[in-house]
Amino acid sequence: MYLLDANRANDLVHFVQGAARWLAGWSYNLFTFDAEWLRTLLNYGLPALVYLVLGHALAARIRRIEH
Repeated sequence: MYLLDANRANDLVHFVQGAARWLAGWSYNLFTFDAEWLRTLLNYGLPALVYLVLGHALAARIRRIEH
């Protein structure tokens, strides 16, 4: 939402930010670059990528168990 310059007063934006902070809690402020857009991208992008890989691996494992 930050990179898209979303309206921060919107309830949906608050919900998404809260969920993102909770999901990225383990890596929040892991990167401390001067460029705010890069810091935001890495602090929230890294957990998103980790969850994507873990979700894909878990789905593949479940698919193997079912067959």
